[in-house]
Amino acid sequence: MRALLFSVATDSYDLAVRELRDVFGTRVRVERVSGDLGRITENAPSVEEFAEACGSGRIIFVRHLTMELASFKPNEVPEPHELAELILDELPRHPKGLSVQTWTDGAGTGGSYYHLLEEALGARGIAVSRAGQDVVVSCFVSAKSVILGLNRLEDSLSDWPGGRMRLARSDDRVSRSEFKLEEAIQTFGLELPHGGKALDLGASPGGWTRILRQQGLEVWSVDPGDLDPRVAADRRVHHVKATAGNFFRTNQVKFDVVVNDMRMDQVMSARVMLDAVPQLRRGALAIVTLKGGGRNPLDSARRGLEVLSKEYDVLHARQLHHNRREITVIAKCP
Repeated sequence: MRALLFSVATDSYDLAVRELRDVFGTRVRVERVSGDLGRITENAPSVEEFAEACGSGRIIFVRHLTMELASFKPNEVPEPHELAELILDELPRHPKGLSVQTWTDGAGTGGSYYHLLEEALGARGIAVSRAGQDVVVSCFVSAKSVILGLNRLEDSLSDWPGGRMRLARSDDRVSRSEFKLEEAIQTFGLELPHGGKALDLGASPGGWTRILRQQGLEVWSVDPGDLDPRVAADRRVHHVKATAGNFFRTNQVKFDVVVNDMRMDQVMSARVMLDAVPQLRRGALAIVTLKGGGRNPLDSARRGLEVLSKEYDVLHARQLHHNRREITVIAKCP
């Protein structure tokens, strides 16, 4: 079996390794390739088993998966046509298209290797793009090695290089936190009910409210603080200057979606979400960030998830690229 490669946030590597061994046993052997990349060298699960554990929230801190094809020293990388043959020999049939995703152990994109593979595969009649194909070629570049990987998109966890999602900045944004909600919607393929009603807890300054409005939802934004004037001016945004608890005591509206990006510890945030349940319609979607920190962020995350599971079906839990020291949880109200 080929070695499995997994990417993580640099400061979450040890947490990911602990999760791996908790789920798949202590005989799993892992080596660190770089700051955000690990390799399972012995007793690896199948990539499908690994992806399922991540998709179900049993493994939180892994962002991207691929199966290693080959590793080279930078000065020993084969000719482009040989790399193309190496990749295509691993596929049962030549596809019409492949995604090629390159990244480095720094801030670079590895763009020169993208273009090298694009030309080499293109010469074989394969259309290459950066995303959107059923099969993903990964290329990780560091000062010591160039590693090629291959995986089906459905088992890759993310359609971005190493799980590093890059979203476009615009003058319309009111906060960086918008990236977190956008990434969650894209990564988990969430379909929000257009024309439905959404509750945004801890909304100020209104970044998540703005994204919910873009999805076609009418939004009740609950926060004692102010909203950005551009968000507050929207007639389908209802700003309630109150704490979540005070809002719950008087509210008469039933919501299809509830989101929570409040700055509080994991368990407190999860308890707020339990208090929100009577305000929700059956089957309502919940999106919440559980903040990290402390000596045992994995245990804290698990406690938060345990609390949420008392009233919600947890669908996904993962540390996304824009999360920093927190995780995003997707859940459904039964």
